[in-house]
Amino acid sequence: MTSAERDRYMSEIVPPEVRPKPVVPAKPSHVAPHSSGPFVPSPQGTGGEGRGSALLGYIGIDTIIEQMRKKTMKTGFDFNIMVVGQSGLGKSTLVNTLFKSQVSRRTTSWSRDEKIPKTVEIKSVSHVIEEGGVKMKLTVIDTPGFGDQINNENCWEPISKYINEQYEKFLKEEVNIARKKRIPDTRVHCCLYFISPTGHSLRQLDIEFMKHLSRVVNIIPVIAKSDTLTLDEKTEFKQRVRKELEACGIECYPQKEFDEDMEDKSDNDKIREAMPFAVVGSDKEYQVNGKRVLGRKTAWGVVEVENPNHCEFSLLRDFMIRSHLQDLKEVTHNIHYETYRAKRLNDNGGLHPITSSGQDTQESNL
Repeated sequence: MTSAERDRYMSEIVPPEVRPKPVVPAKPSHVAPHSSGPFVPSPQGTGGEGRGSALLGYIGIDTIIEQMRKKTMKTGFDFNIMVVGQSGLGKSTLVNTLFKSQVSRRTTSWSRDEKIPKTVEIKSVSHVIEEGGVKMKLTVIDTPGFGDQINNENCWEPISKYINEQYEKFLKEEVNIARKKRIPDTRVHCCLYFISPTGHSLRQLDIEFMKHLSRVVNIIPVIAKSDTLTLDEKTEFKQRVRKELEACGIECYPQKEFDEDMEDKSDNDKIREAMPFAVVGSDKEYQVNGKRVLGRKTAWGVVEVENPNHCEFSLLRDFMIRSHLQDLKEVTHNIHYETYRAKRLNDNGGLHPITSSGQDTQESNL
């Protein structure tokens, strides 16, 4: 038997191996159809970026967003907010209203009907809150009621020191040879600055305080208890505060220099024009037109916290949580922290320990 005859005989006994064709992923239904022409390679010069090319079919690049979403839902994220202002302006109450939970100054003995104790030192209280499967570790940093003392000279120093200590803590973890897979982030992402509703102008202490803090943290100014002002007084006061901040060179978040494109600029200009936000905070509910609403009850009726005709709380919440929360974190990391990091390494040529101020941290799950 010749070799050809032998091969033909064996092929009749043992069928050839059938290899399945690779499965081509189907295009998801949510992806809009597009016209795909012939593949044209993208011309690319030395050191330049190539222009977009027409694809022959669906690849799946757009699924990266869904991948990132799933990973974030598994790991969760951190958000750290500091409240600064004169005592008695409702700082803790507003934060509780923002997150619809008792997240500020929680103690074992505090109930909804009890008065929130006056702040006497810097404390950070952490909670894990969850919504729609997304977990967020929220840390609220409560600060001393500045301006309450007879001598208020350099009263911003303990707060500025605390903010820098968090940068230092992150920097030390970052430069470790065997660093953690996920560095705990205690850096202050946002500072809500509470302005007293005087209706006149900012105090010199307010200006000096914000001047120093705006260099190290994202400041968002708010007019507290704005229901004590008439509509005309509120409008005039907001305009006066904006002019004073601009005249003193105080840049609040979002800073103009960090607008990435025209769309960003357009959105952020509207926010800058609305600042400072005239807000009202309350964790008490009242019956209004057949529904329960958060509000403050007065002799003239109920001031509804989430009614845009009554105050700008909803505008502040949408801006800070629903549209700019991630950007607050990125500006903190890419601008404020990088500025601290560069100065720290340049000045000292290395890392030296910074003493801890021993802040009291409490953690709980809601």
